[in-house]
Amino acid sequence: MADLFDGIVMAEQRFHGEGYQEGLAEGSHAGMDEGRRHGALHGARMGSEIGCYLGFALTWHCLLQKCTDPKNSKKLRALDSLIGMIQKFPYEDPTYDKLQEDLEKIRGKFKQSSVIN
Repeated sequence: MADLFDGIVMAEQRFHGEGYQEGLAEGSHAGMDEGRRHGALHGARMGSEIGCYLGFALTWHCLLQKCTDPKNSKKLRALDSLIGMIQKFPYEDPTYDKLQEDLEKIRGKFKQSSVIN
């Protein structure tokens, strides 16, 4: 009789353990998929934002080079700085620890450049 109850108790523990392992594997897989989608979405947003800043800077840089106004040197320096910051931005390294900090600096430089122009 004791063996019968041991089998029932052991079956419950076994099923609990198997269910846990299956849930853990399924949850890990779902988490990886969700993380991948989240990263792709935010990476695309960041790339679009930085691309907009670069397009702005390159366009104004081109336009200001053609003008002979002496005031343009300060504007061109600000645009050169923005372009340099964007070119040095580590697009390929999502583990870069200063990613957000550098993005904030680029945003600030863009605001400065857009006010000058």
